[in-house]
Amino acid sequence: MRNRAKQVLRMEADAIRQLIPRVGRSFEQAVNGLIGCKGRVIVTGMGKAGIIAQKLSATLASTGTPSYWVHPAEAIHGDMGRVVREDLVIALSNSGETEELTRLLPVIKRIGSRLVVLTGNPRSTLAKHSDVVLDVSVKREACSLNLAPTTSTTAMLAMADALAVVVAERKDFQEKDFALLHPGGQLGRRLLWRVRDLMRTGAANPVVRQSARIKDVLLAITHARAGCASVVDAHGRLVGIFTDGDLRRHLNASNDLSQQRIGAVMNDHPKTIDADRLAAEASRLLREYRIDELVVIDTRHRPVGLLDVQDLLKAGIM
Repeated sequence: MRNRAKQVLRMEADAIRQLIPRVGRSFEQAVNGLIGCKGRVIVTGMGKAGIIAQKLSATLASTGTPSYWVHPAEAIHGDMGRVVREDLVIALSNSGETEELTRLLPVIKRIGSRLVVLTGNPRSTLAKHSDVVLDVSVKREACSLNLAPTTSTTAMLAMADALAVVVAERKDFQEKDFALLHPGGQLGRRLLWRVRDLMRTGAANPVVRQSARIKDVLLAITHARAGCASVVDAHGRLVGIFTDGDLRRHLNASNDLSQQRIGAVMNDHPKTIDADRLAAEASRLLREYRIDELVVIDTRHRPVGLLDVQDLLKAGIM
């Protein structure tokens, strides 16, 4: 069993290696066609090749090339209405003679869309009527009967990936673009979420005057369910911060701490951040200074929000 598995892997690896010398002018034409496409990239294929086609379409869409997959059997029963002249069609077929695909050829020609074919038979009907042919032929399938699509679909997938990756790079597809198309992923959250999207405001952002008594400050913190309060001067500008950690440090300093003014015990060098900065930067600051809160300030140095480490944890930023 182990030897047979290794043989299958070697056959599939060899099938991919044999594609390398075939990457030439046709591949460049396919890439340029995808880059210059003014509409959508329509990808189609039947059976196992259709599954690879779905993967290619999904990869293109997630890397900056609008694309969708159309089932060829559905296409000949009305779904060709999805295709317009400005689109580019990519068809995948090992034999190049798949009936559902060959029946689409006159329709594609009538619409006027360009056609790129990935096939194991460069002399097939599909190949003869396409604008660009990418040869993904293999010597034989890894299946002992030489029937089940195995090495052929591996070769198709590899060439499809090469096509999608090169197109994305030629379009200068960046990390920020990837994040925009993947907002649910960790990268999307790190690159798209701003401090203002996560910060606490209003009643959840306790702000007190520096003349306030510590007792009143503690009540404000408790009411807001926060771990600190921002301290401001008479003009509403931030002058300090008072945290639950500051409270613990000053408990033994006075017999009547609750009656003292907050200005006497606050931390007058609070760490701050702008609301438009990335949440990922806020995460870095919290780790760097080993603190749990950042005061969010505006251009006039007024506290407009509070960002707690728990807010970042809940958002999956940290």
